[in-house]
Amino acid sequence: MTNQPHATEQSYLDAVYARLDALRRQSRRRLAEVRRSGPSGSPQNRSERDAFATLYSDRLAQLDSVEDRLVFGRLDLRDGERRYVGRLGISDAEHAPMLTDWRAPAARPFYQATAASPGDVILRRHLHTRGRTVVSVEDDVLDLAALGEAAELNLSGEGALLAALGAHRTGRMGDIVATIQAEQDAVIRSELDGVLVVQGGPGTGKTAVALHRAAYLLYAHRQRLERSGVLLIGPSRVFLRYIEQVLPSLGETGVVTSTMADLVPGIVATGVEDDAVAEVKGRAVWVRIIARAVRAQQRVLPARDLGVGSVTLRLLPADVREAQAKARRTHTPHNQARVTFVRSMLSALAIQYAEQIGGMGEEDRAEILEEIRSARDVRVALNLCWMPLSAAPLLAGLYAHPERLAHAAPELSAAERALLLRDRDASWTLADVPLIDEAAELIGADESADRARARLERAGREQEVEFARDVLSSTGAGGGIVSAEMLADRFASSGPSLTTAERAISDRSWTYGHIVIDEAQELSAMAWRALIRRNPRRSMTIVGDVSQTSTSAGARDWGRMLEGQLRGAWRLATLTVNYRTPSSVMDAARRVAIAADPQHPPTPVTSARDLPDALVITHTTDLIQGVVDVVAKERAELGGGKLAVIAPSALRHQVARALATGEPVDLTDEVVVLDPAASKGLEFDVVVLVEPDHVLRAGHGPGDVYVAITRPTTRLHVVHAAPLPEGLDPSSR
Repeated sequence: MTNQPHATEQSYLDAVYARLDALRRQSRRRLAEVRRSGPSGSPQNRSERDAFATLYSDRLAQLDSVEDRLVFGRLDLRDGERRYVGRLGISDAEHAPMLTDWRAPAARPFYQATAASPGDVILRRHLHTRGRTVVSVEDDVLDLAALGEAAELNLSGEGALLAALGAHRTGRMGDIVATIQAEQDAVIRSELDGVLVVQGGPGTGKTAVALHRAAYLLYAHRQRLERSGVLLIGPSRVFLRYIEQVLPSLGETGVVTSTMADLVPGIVATGVEDDAVAEVKGRAVWVRIIARAVRAQQRVLPARDLGVGSVTLRLLPADVREAQAKARRTHTPHNQARVTFVRSMLSALAIQYAEQIGGMGEEDRAEILEEIRSARDVRVALNLCWMPLSAAPLLAGLYAHPERLAHAAPELSAAERALLLRDRDASWTLADVPLIDEAAELIGADESADRARARLERAGREQEVEFARDVLSSTGAGGGIVSAEMLADRFASSGPSLTTAERAISDRSWTYGHIVIDEAQELSAMAWRALIRRNPRRSMTIVGDVSQTSTSAGARDWGRMLEGQLRGAWRLATLTVNYRTPSSVMDAARRVAIAADPQHPPTPVTSARDLPDALVITHTTDLIQGVVDVVAKERAELGGGKLAVIAPSALRHQVARALATGEPVDLTDEVVVLDPAASKGLEFDVVVLVEPDHVLRAGHGPGDVYVAITRPTTRLHVVHAAPLPEGLDPSSR
């Protein structure tokens, strides 16, 4: 007997995919036509061609990214309308809607309607598809009386949410667009303006909610956000690779993704340092420390003679002080204010010069000023009085010179300053990046870099003009009203333009329309300052869990961390259901966290399910061999999916060698080896946790062990030779 609901939905699914294919062909054809037109025509025509090429390329990328699970829901409404919900809005050739974008207001009842508050919905249908085939159909009847006796229903099945929870992990995060729950939907569709903090324990879907919110905001506020863009900050590059497919699958490809380590263009932060050092660097007092370090490069030298050709001028401290005061009154960054300082000093020296040569006519002034400016003694003296600066060398100099650091940072103790000392060429660390950003804000553009860029631009300009001359010569248009310079300008103005994302990621001073921050509990006060600088509208989505904080520079309380940054201008939403971790594993994680830090108990969450044998503990006398044996056993039972071995940092490389896993970590491998910090935000079918007591005590702390325990979706297998931490040991329950 034919399953009627199944057949009905397969027929509709076929029609939607046929329309998707037609739209793809249309976009490819139009893109090919634009590209075939070539670089001919007027500058306006070329600009229009490039704009259309970008439009069709973006549209094609969007259509290609939604192939999987294109249609996943249906709403039957009281007025007889049947509304299908999917990844993208699609209309037929006559512009009649076939599929409603999940972000559209019309799709909201699919996530919000309940039997107690059905609104206009009488039936919600979940479609499970594989490729372009309907695998199963499941119905939620919200008003049986209104539905009628003739309705074709399928009320059996484990439910869309439970089916998604039970599926094997793939090593890449999947979207939850078909299974968004009501409390998650409320967060996703929350208003754009203001700062929204989303607090949620492990497995509550914080990351998924953050990504879906980014996609929703770009859909609902496209005009406002597409020019300034959305910045997504993740905890690690591994994490960004893990989530990279989610936004394209939701129809969005223009979000800028970064880690705090990569926030400042040109800075590569690969160094590692103790948590105690990172905590000192994260303090808000660095605002004053860096300001003093910059001000220290604005000196008043003792009087000295300056040779300018055959004339000897005198550098006077009073002139230096007056010029510096004038520069500071401009309230511009150090390097920009230096221009005012130099001009003022050159004017003062020019007066001396004129007095010695018996006067200076206006026609001679420019030549004399240039002679003074070019004199070596003058250049050296003015640089010593107001040194041109770059942010990274300034900070490196502080770390390398104890006397400079002591002068700039009297608020720090001698022991704290000693922690910061290092060689000038040491690698930058994550905690250094916000400090470099703060220094760059106070210093402004580097004059030497600007001059180098100007030289490159001049050289490029000369090449463009030369090319334009060749064009005019070859076409016989030389000597007309269009010069080579004019033609070069037109070439430049009609060239391909960078996308918002490309421009934003290369510009430290770019300000975004919205910022999404994942694992935000790890950010220091200085990191918050760097991010808020990039979002003057204060439109942010902050997701995290203060129970999972693993650095002493991070937040244990949102209010305490954010109050100084946002002055109360933020709102809190809490996610309460754990969709990932079996309840027996979650209970163990909570016991360990409370035993380790009773003053900061984890945020209560309710696990959506439990599984048999979800928590297994194996004691071994040979730790590494014990891990190898457990991994082999778990892989044999896993039958697909992903397994992670989470080990203390000191043991990670030894475990990885024993298991012959690849470096760098590729989350699509069947087995990966991570330390607790790298596992943040990730999830796996099975987690083998190595020596949790070492994780707890070897500089990681309660946050890291809580994170490590709560990564699995089906089983946590603990392998240990040392005693277990309190709360995890079965004898301690």
